[in-house]
Amino acid sequence: MSFQQGVSGLTASARNLEVIGNNVANASTVGAKVARAEFADVYARAISGGASSIGLGVSQTAVTQQFSQGSFRSTDGPLDMAINGGGFFQLKDLTGNSQYTRNGQFKVDREGYIVNAQQARLLGYPANDRGVLVPGQAQPLVLPTAGIAPSTTANVTLELNLDARATATYDATATPMIDLNDAKTYNNATSVNVFDSKGQEVSLTYFFQKEGADTWRVYAAANGVAVNPDGGGNPQPVTTIRFPSDGSAPINPSDPTLPLDLIAFDVPATSNFQGAVTEPIPGVQLDMSTLTQYGAIFGVTNVTQDGFPPGQLNAIKIQPNGIVLATYSSGQSTPIGQIELATFRNVQGLQPLGGNVWGATYESGDPVPGTPGAGNLGVLQAGVVEESNIDLTAELVSMMVAQRIYQANAQTIKTQDSVLQTLVNLK
Repeated sequence: MSFQQGVSGLTASARNLEVIGNNVANASTVGAKVARAEFADVYARAISGGASSIGLGVSQTAVTQQFSQGSFRSTDGPLDMAINGGGFFQLKDLTGNSQYTRNGQFKVDREGYIVNAQQARLLGYPANDRGVLVPGQAQPLVLPTAGIAPSTTANVTLELNLDARATATYDATATPMIDLNDAKTYNNATSVNVFDSKGQEVSLTYFFQKEGADTWRVYAAANGVAVNPDGGGNPQPVTTIRFPSDGSAPINPSDPTLPLDLIAFDVPATSNFQGAVTEPIPGVQLDMSTLTQYGAIFGVTNVTQDGFPPGQLNAIKIQPNGIVLATYSSGQSTPIGQIELATFRNVQGLQPLGGNVWGATYESGDPVPGTPGAGNLGVLQAGVVEESNIDLTAELVSMMVAQRIYQANAQTIKTQDSVLQTLVNLK
């Protein structure tokens, strides 16, 4: 009599229950993947190659994990993210070993590195001081501690309509030709805040004075001080613009087929509303090529300028392509890096290391890195985490089946024991 089949069945059922129990235990573990115990039958084989027709039981061949996509769950973590599609986050642990995970629960350590719960650091491409990504070998991403430096205004764009029905306010005999404090000497005005080299605000106001039919003089003042004064301090126009008869974009005097040229002027040093002396801003380029002169009220549709004040880090935002944007109190955003993902030819060949991470093996092949959304890599979704793909209902049903199989194998051993006892008792 052989007890081998029943014993192997008990062992296999116990191993299967262990795998199912591990699945059940990790049903709520972020990024966990369901495991499956795989078995094979066992037959005795003679030297001649013939196999016994009666099997010797069962053996466990492998425990494989299924890397199907888990569902997403919203979180409040500022650095929580999930991969929508294929790929793994790449990590470096404290000893410098590479790890791979689907768990996107990240935080910042005391040194500014983006890490997981085990302090393994997230890898990606860093950005230089100008916010330009530096491709190459992925390295741990670190968040900046310093704020963003101010940027001096270099370009201003005005988009507005001047009322073609307006009465001319220009008086060639008047001295000065315009009084910035007297609205009767000009038709319209609009302002934009620009910034000097220290990031101090300068209120730059543009005044539009109708000279005659289709002709307008444009003046500018910085904090109430004329930008282009004459020798006596009287304001002088920074430019004069002329419109075609249909009131569309201003005419370029050098070539009517081209847009109006940029208008360059220097902003002088002034005192702002706080009493501080601002720095001069040389070479400001004013774009008024989209101005119109239609029979409608004066209206400003867009005013832009490219300077900004200094700012402190306010928040971090993760883009679908893996770019990590730092948002500052000045309203500016700049890339500080891009997360790099990795995939494998055989993901089931990865070795579970615990802590929701896997390690590469010979069976998995070497990692194939890339940015999110490239090739067969998924994109990132911020503010969510990927839940486990474990179906708790299915696991509980499998557990009941495994229990019955365990009982059945125990019954075969019991039956074999009864038969052997009968033989022993023969007289």
